[in-house]
Amino acid sequence: MKAIAQDPYGTADGLELRDIDRPVPRDNEVLVQVHAAGVDPSILHLMTGKPYIARLALGLRKPKNPVRGWDLAGVVETVGSKVTRFKPGQEVFGIGDGSLAQFACARADKLAPKPANLTFEQAAVLPVSGVTAHQALSGKARPKPGQKVLVIGASGGVGTYAIQLAVSCEAGVTAVCGPGAADFVRALGATDVIDYTSGEITDAKQLFDIILDAAGNRPLSLLRRALAPTGVLVMVGGEGGGDWMGGMGRQLGGYALSPFVGQTLHSLVARVRHKDLLTLKNLAETGTIAPAIDSTYPLVEAVAAIKHLETGRPRGKIVVTV
Repeated sequence: MKAIAQDPYGTADGLELRDIDRPVPRDNEVLVQVHAAGVDPSILHLMTGKPYIARLALGLRKPKNPVRGWDLAGVVETVGSKVTRFKPGQEVFGIGDGSLAQFACARADKLAPKPANLTFEQAAVLPVSGVTAHQALSGKARPKPGQKVLVIGASGGVGTYAIQLAVSCEAGVTAVCGPGAADFVRALGATDVIDYTSGEITDAKQLFDIILDAAGNRPLSLLRRALAPTGVLVMVGGEGGGDWMGGMGRQLGGYALSPFVGQTLHSLVARVRHKDLLTLKNLAETGTIAPAIDSTYPLVEAVAAIKHLETGRPRGKIVVTV
């Protein structure tokens, strides 16, 4: 099969399209014929092996699996002996091990039936970003009608879903994004916009009940100055920080400080589970959330897709079709 692979950790220039053997599913796994794969910052961590602490899970010296990618949508090819939830021919979405390929194995508890109203391309960009946004807001912050929500990194994958989820709770959303993205985030439901090239979150002349930071490039002290005295901050993912700890250092600082202040300071690294994907399926099918796709690339141009993620500041999600 064709796959985008890389042996050592490194840059996107080290990725290449290869012919490799089709993976064989374990007893609790499903072999999926991939129709589309999402490209998000998790791929950059897989590719570079940074922050270094992530190598405890990814592989110390080189990736355990040379094929890149997690998010996927496709059709079940075969199932392991212990899998009863899925059957061949069923359309699914979720996360698999090495999704930038014609076939990928995924644990059955990391998949769900594809939302009926979404294309494979749309479904492929739901899992990691959608679950992260949902766990951050519904699980941690729980916005109420009329509350003021600040979304940092609003035009990215997590941010686009976070705006829609906050709006569905009847909260007012202020979006932090780059120049030229104001109309894009307003179309998703944001009522106010801060252009980070010309302003800062403390310039908004208001304090926010909830701040969701998906960008990771502001110190905890600055985030707290924009947060209401009893507000909730959720720092998601491992973005920002140095090569060793990434965003984990800032998140650990918030965790240690939270018991001693009136504000609630959460950190979140999302766990994608079957029940979370079923929730996303329902949210998509009811129209509560809709994937915002920036661009689509064929598998042979997946390296260009990853470089676009690194340098192009996409508005919404990037998808690779297989």
